[in-house]
Amino acid sequence: MRRYDTLLLDADMTLFDFRRSEDCALRAVLSARGCPTDDPTLERYKAINDGLWAANARGEISQEALAVERFAAFGKEMGLDWDAAACNADYLEALASHGFLLPGAEEFCTALVQAGCRLAIVTNGLPRAQWGRLEASPLRPLIGEMFVSMELGCQKPQRAFFDKVFAALSIAPGPSVAIMGDSLESDVLGGHNAGIDSIWFNPEKRVNDAFIVPTFEVSSYEEALEVLLGCNVS
Repeated sequence: MRRYDTLLLDADMTLFDFRRSEDCALRAVLSARGCPTDDPTLERYKAINDGLWAANARGEISQEALAVERFAAFGKEMGLDWDAAACNADYLEALASHGFLLPGAEEFCTALVQAGCRLAIVTNGLPRAQWGRLEASPLRPLIGEMFVSMELGCQKPQRAFFDKVFAALSIAPGPSVAIMGDSLESDVLGGHNAGIDSIWFNPEKRVNDAFIVPTFEVSSYEEALEVLLGCNVS
């Protein structure tokens, strides 16, 4: 028997293998411009990108500005004379076409839908990449709605983000709704702010040193289904 009627799912590294998609998209953009595509070069971009996303979480830069600034800062550091906005546009197009799922994600969602659970994605990612990957993936028939922070004008973990999600889904926060994601600061804290249960998806078994306590912690889809459906599928 299902524990929740509605499950809000994070996208990246909860359902989609963002790291693999990011690598493929970034290599395509760099290669098209005659730039190195070795691992150290990609890691340098990722460090800049991660720093800007952290600044965004602190309210220091908008997502729109972040998207372009990451390529401007990376190009400057690498001594590249390029159009950062054009690089970002090409990157998002490439990212949208690389919708790799984490192993078992489709089967996980299928089991939940078959049990009568309503699924929706809640994400802080950039709309072009998120919608492109969802539309091209086998998850599309299983997930009816996706809510992207840039389109809502607020983001996880803000209560305002979840209020808009609840209104769009015509549901109220309570014991029949939960959120599952890999981020303590975004997903688990978001669930706390929204007044719903949270499931921390932690396949890497990271130590929780954020003092943010999830309702449940799982390290695999099998463990998640045990929590969500009360069944052992291993």
